[in-house]
Amino acid sequence: MPRLDQHFWSCSCTRRRSHPRACAGGLAARVGEMMNSSVSRSSRLGAPSGSDSDPSPGPRGTGVEGPSGSWHHHLVQRSLVLFSVGVVLALVLNLLQVQRNVTLFPEEVIATIFSSAWWVPPCCGTAAAVVGLLYPCIDSHLGEPHKFKREWASVMRCVAVFVGINHASAKLDFANNIQLSLTLAALSLGLWWTFDRSRSGLGLGVTIAVLATLVAQLLVYNGVYQYTSPDFLYIRSWLPCIFFSGGVTVGNIGRQLAMISLGATAPSRKGPGKGWNILEKE
Repeated sequence: MPRLDQHFWSCSCTRRRSHPRACAGGLAARVGEMMNSSVSRSSRLGAPSGSDSDPSPGPRGTGVEGPSGSWHHHLVQRSLVLFSVGVVLALVLNLLQVQRNVTLFPEEVIATIFSSAWWVPPCCGTAAAVVGLLYPCIDSHLGEPHKFKREWASVMRCVAVFVGINHASAKLDFANNIQLSLTLAALSLGLWWTFDRSRSGLGLGVTIAVLATLVAQLLVYNGVYQYTSPDFLYIRSWLPCIFFSGGVTVGNIGRQLAMISLGATAPSRKGPGKGWNILEKE
């Protein structure tokens, strides 16, 4: 009898002890099933569709331009800014020459605005756009980025000095044109030394002065316009100095615009950190 009682009590105790373990095991199994089902549902919802997972390149319609599109956009902007600068400088500086009777245009081609011929502003604007875009391109090809005084304050001072040189060519009175030409040549070289000091800037300035002088000689020879008291074939001897200083000035403007364009496009092409590191190295 005691053995049966002991057996009975031992069975009941065993059942009571094993019941919580069974409940805990069942609860853990249910929790595991719920977690598995939730994970499977989230994976189904987060899986991309066939159209979204297509890795083929092409326009997505997001409005974000690629590197080439952004580069062309900034190139057009720089060209328009340089063209506008050339037009304004041509109108203002040519007015000084016309008022002092240094440059003479036929009456039939004189426009009412600033007493200039109609073809002068667009030609000077186009030349300014070409020169302003050419300077940074030559710098990049030569591997000599321009580092001297790269800020807008220096560019504005360079423009002011260039306008002063052109004003001096029309206002200053010397005994002969040779003295005036030597003075303007010294001022033009001083402008290059103060605001440029690069070999590419010096070479391009001399090249621009030679080419522009040849074009001016041809225009005067064909009777498009003329200079009073010419002493260098058909033109004034100080005119190459004006072309040289003008090329250096427009080149500095083009370099500054190119630096701004590089700062706008470099982060989008190489990330926010690498793009700005390029600017810091230059």
